[in-house]
Amino acid sequence: MMVSYNGLWKIMIDKGLQKQDLVSKAGLSSATVAKMGKGEPVSNKVLEKLANFLECNVGEIISFE
Repeated sequence: MMVSYNGLWKIMIDKGLQKQDLVSKAGLSSATVAKMGKGEPVSNKVLEKLANFLECNVGEIISFE
């Protein structure tokens, strides 16, 4: 099963955000952002942080293929 963050990237584009904003503003590590860029799984805590930062729900950020 593959993890897809296409929802995350779309939301970021819509909000005019870059990956660096996830590090500087959402409090994620650059290693975590790199993992997501490669489609690797991240913790639920990371997904919660993202959802809170982007004001959306986790289901809008991630999907499984």
